[in-house]
Parts: sequence; C-alpha cells; structure tokens
Amino acid sequence: MSESRPSSATRLVVGVSGSPGSLTALGRAAEEARRRGAELWPVLAWEPPGGDPAARRFPAAAVMAEEWDRLARERLLKALCDVFGSTDTGLPGHALVVRGAPGPALVRTAGREGDILVVGAGGRGRLRRALWPSVSRYCLARAACPVLAVPPSPLRAALAAVHRRNALRLPLDMARLQREFESLPPGA
Repeated sequence: MSESRPSSATRLVVGVSGSPGSLTALGRAAEEARRRGAELWPVLAWEPPGGDPAARRFPAAAVMAEEWDRLARERLLKALCDVFGSTDTGLPGHALVVRGAPGPALVRTAGREGDILVVGAGGRGRLRRALWPSVSRYCLARAACPVLAVPPSPLRAALAAVHRRNALRLPLDMARLQREFESLPPGA
C-alpha cells in the first residue's frame, strides 16, 4: 500500500477484521475508491483480551501488547493479500492498525471532512447479537461521515447451509448446489 501525506482527498476508511464480511467490505471499498478517485484506508482495530481496563490490572498485559499488535498487523496483511493478491492495493492510502474497540476506533479514524466509512453488515444470529455488539450498527449510529454498510456475499448463506449439512451429517445434493451457483450474478 502506498504511503500518503495528509490531504483533502476523499478517504474510504474500511473496517477489516479478516472475517468474510470484512473482506467483502474491503473489496467493495476498493471498487468505490477507484470509481471516486479516492484514497483507501483499511483499518484493523484490536484491543487486549478483556479490554483495556482488564489489561491495566495485569502487568503481563503490557508485555503482551507488542505481540498482540504484531498479530493484528499480520491479520491486516493477510486480509489485504486475500482480497488483492498482495499487500499493495494499487490505490493511494495507508493501512492502519489501531488499538481500541472496533466501532469507536473506526468512527475516530473516519473523522475528517469528506471521509466515507465502509463496514461489513448483516449475517449475525440472535446469539451473536446478544453477546457481541455490532460494529456496523455502532458506526451507523455514531459516525459523523457517510457510512456504507456492505451486505454479506450471497455465497455466505450457501456456505453456512453446507456447514449445517456437514454438522448434521446429511448428504449433499450436488444438483441443487449446482443450480444455486448458476443462479448467482456474475462476480458474486
């Protein structure tokens, strides 16, 4: 990813975690950045296990912070490689690793005038919603800039169905699966 100086150019700040939804959002943000002639700023936010208050109580957490930061950088580089084939996106901008909860970190990073925040959205079950707050909902509610919430890939539902069938040890209907894949729009 190429380095850039602070400028007044439009930035597309995209939240990246390595999840399939965030990879879809990263790809969509790159398309938008190319279309608009904007900068692409992939951001991976991380926080210590248990959050910063828990990390302050344990002295070992200070020693581990460097390792957690290194792991976050590796995860961001892997996500860039998964989407673009290398760490170079071919777009101006800068990849960032930010310490903090994902929602607040993304809203803070996308704080300049003209920024657009891109997040993955959807595909969460009831249990997940109850246990973990939604980053996309946080950003939609609190960001001062426009937010583009990218829905999950249509293949995600098909993959989840295959996983459920495997977990229940049900046979896979290949003819049905072939029909479903043929009905998907090109590029999905």
